[in-house]
Amino acid sequence: MRSYLILAMCGLYLIQYFVELTWLRYVVVALALIAFVGSAPKADPLPRLLGFFMMGLGIVLEMGKGTGVEGISDGLFLILPLLCLITLAPLLSIPLRFGGYFEAVALLLKKLMQQPKKLYAGITGTLFLLSPVLNLGSVRIINEFLDELKLPSMMSAKSYLVGFTTAIFWSPYFASVSLVLHYLHVPFTQYIGYGMVLSFLSLLIGNVLFALWQKRNPMVVESTQSHLLDNKIRNQLIRLVFFVVLLMGSCLLIELATHWSMIVIVCLISVLVPAAFAVLPRNWEKMRPLLIDYRDRTVPLMNNEMMLFMSAGMLAFAIKGTALAEGVNSVLTGFAKESFFLFALAVIAIVLVLTYMGIHQIAVVGALAMQLQPAELGITSISLALLLLLTWAMSTALSPFSGLNLMVSRFAGISGVQVGLRANGMHMSLVAIVGVTIISFIS
Repeated sequence: MRSYLILAMCGLYLIQYFVELTWLRYVVVALALIAFVGSAPKADPLPRLLGFFMMGLGIVLEMGKGTGVEGISDGLFLILPLLCLITLAPLLSIPLRFGGYFEAVALLLKKLMQQPKKLYAGITGTLFLLSPVLNLGSVRIINEFLDELKLPSMMSAKSYLVGFTTAIFWSPYFASVSLVLHYLHVPFTQYIGYGMVLSFLSLLIGNVLFALWQKRNPMVVESTQSHLLDNKIRNQLIRLVFFVVLLMGSCLLIELATHWSMIVIVCLISVLVPAAFAVLPRNWEKMRPLLIDYRDRTVPLMNNEMMLFMSAGMLAFAIKGTALAEGVNSVLTGFAKESFFLFALAVIAIVLVLTYMGIHQIAVVGALAMQLQPAELGITSISLALLLLLTWAMSTALSPFSGLNLMVSRFAGISGVQVGLRANGMHMSLVAIVGVTIISFIS
């Protein structure tokens, strides 16, 4: 029943985007609140605690500003696009599973078992390709493929985080890109080139650092058999690349033609692509179990995301216009007038400290995106977007409270601090230095 409630919320939001009916807006907000409360009992203890804390604080701040129910409604409605995104985007995994692409990826990685550097490049490269579409599901899938290998903990921690965080810089299917570009009013078509550059550089730096680390820590991953890639598997991998490129290209073309919100475009594509597969001859019966699994397992398991995303979005909206936000804005504006590097360092420090304390990236980065004005800072909107997404990627990798860090620490069998600072501290530091330097030239 809760799955239908959440899916109804997403469907009605998409309708509201085009028809703009006031009463429908309130209906969607009400459904979102019901979904939030309904997710609490089945959410993990930490996300539940943080969710209620951030939601409660956001409501108190809105009441303190005198906006009352209207302000709370606005705050919840502002985060609804992201809730729709995280709910509907997993639908894209259905055509990938149906097409046998995951099996081709598994065989590719098994072929590289005896060559750690190539295996690392294969893992990070696969995550680079799949994460923009599948989000955290890509890490789960790769870990399932490699679970039998018993990779060293540090190799798992390094490869999973390096490969996954590349998508945070540019994927329209990620909350990071969608949120920041949405709040800063930056068209995705203008931004994607810059985001891709940072993404490729992060991937390159990660692989170079692993090669150096592997020299100091020689390792052999044993394989009991040889896996050769036949033409069928190669063709599947080529089709997988084409599928991802086609999805991203479609997003760009639709935005150019319609000027719709990129989040709405991504949600529509996430629904229409599986629907197109389902109507093809003889596909429906094979896809039906996957769709049922999505309804009965994937959507209900989004309890943590519902708690964190909705509450963090509410808090980010509530912080805007407060004395604290104005004070932070004034200080950061002063730094920006003195030096862009000083401003960038301050932004990175604020985000890392707060997310390390357990505040979700959406609340921190979202509040900064809504509060900071590029014109006052003397930089372009794209430069600010790049900086905020850089800090988002850093905090996702380093904070022991982030969903990615928690997942990887469980897979690797080490603490979140070891996964973040020890395994990936150097990588994220170098990415930050390179990224800030590049952003300074285009600001």
